[in-house]
Amino acid sequence: MAVFEKTSGLTDQVTHYCPGCTHGIIHRLVAETLEELSVLGDTVGVASVGCSVMSYDYFSCDMVQAPHGRAPAVATGIKRVLGPQSVVFTYQGDGDLAAIGTAETVHAAARGENITLIFVNNAIYGMTGGQMAPTTLPGQVTQTTPRGRDIRTAGFPIRICEMLATLDGVAYAERVAVNTVANIRKAKQAVQKAFTAQTEGKGFTIVEILSTCPTNWGLTPAESLQWVQENMIPHYPLGVFCDRTEKGVY
Repeated sequence: MAVFEKTSGLTDQVTHYCPGCTHGIIHRLVAETLEELSVLGDTVGVASVGCSVMSYDYFSCDMVQAPHGRAPAVATGIKRVLGPQSVVFTYQGDGDLAAIGTAETVHAAARGENITLIFVNNAIYGMTGGQMAPTTLPGQVTQTTPRGRDIRTAGFPIRICEMLATLDGVAYAERVAVNTVANIRKAKQAVQKAFTAQTEGKGFTIVEILSTCPTNWGLTPAESLQWVQENMIPHYPLGVFCDRTEKGVY
């Protein structure tokens, strides 16, 4: 009897992610969900710019590469062209979604676009060398904040789920983490709920996932998992911030 099988939602391509990066876990959760919902053939994913820029090599569904920050706008166009039977998702990091892509994210949510955003928050710009991101914690050291993020000059971190939950077009917004087995299980449930809501035409859904960046945090993979627990979760509490999936937003 098989104890674990690789999902058909993922290709056999070896990923480019750093050792200890939890992007791979998140990829698996998304791919498993698409397979379990039997929608792989109807799904189009939109890759962002950042560490996940090559995610189009890893998912077994159709993929489109969006310009930096524009994934929700690209996803909106794809969904409107293909129609309600399609499943469209974006896979974005915090720099792509919460910095250059803020406007696209907010307005897609405000319009209630029936798409799903998978938002990977590791509190730093990973691919470009570890600069401060909109989600970088107060006091956190990065390449552009060597003395730690000073909120007096750099402002406060943006809590995306809390912000989007105020918009009427959002059907579902939840923040999860993948630093423990228990949290990974909860993350899978959130991803399943978000995609299920989309297949039912309920409106805009987003799952924010607290992830690691051992390379740019300067920590070991094990230390990074603990850093999420001790530093990120207190600032970015886990939970559901909006759930209108029973009735939908329209």
